Amino acid sequence: MADAELRALAERLQGLCLGRRLTVAVAESCTGGLVASAITDVPGSSGYFVGGIVAYADSAKTRLLAVPAAAIERHGAVSAQAARAMALGARERLVVDLAASVTGIAGPDGGSAGKPVGLTYVGVADAAGADVRRFMWTGDRGSIRHESARAVLELLIERADSGAAGGGS
Repeated sequence: MADAELRALAERLQGLCLGRRLTVAVAESCTGGLVASAITDVPGSSGYFVGGIVAYADSAKTRLLAVPAAAIERHGAVSAQAARAMALGARERLVVDLAASVTGIAGPDGGSAGKPVGLTYVGVADAAGADVRRFMWTGDRGSIRHESARAVLELLIERADSGAAGGGS
């Protein structure tokens, strides 16, 4: 069961999406399905949520979400380029109005001087295009995953509320 904060955000997202007839999908890496879990924890989510892809390995990102291998080789799996491609890939592959992605380093290992633990990119894609935001979380693995999931839900809400997503896919 999703925690109260994520559930409240998922409820808000559901209200917006059902009201605007928007369909949604997610592509998750460092959150490992936490966003999809929060969304589907709310009864009625099947009215707008199509599904999600947990693409943890680089090969899954390229194969399932059409993230160009060259983008991962050049910029890394934790990059604005990967997050953007993941969101666009989820939107295209799952045929939805609005898709979000998240890729990051949840730790405790895997960080570097250039890409420390806590670095996270969240992407969103809709008919208007794709945007990516960069975050630098602190804390343990659980808190980094939670903050990342919260950021995804908040970005989906922002985009759904803006009316830019377009409806009726």
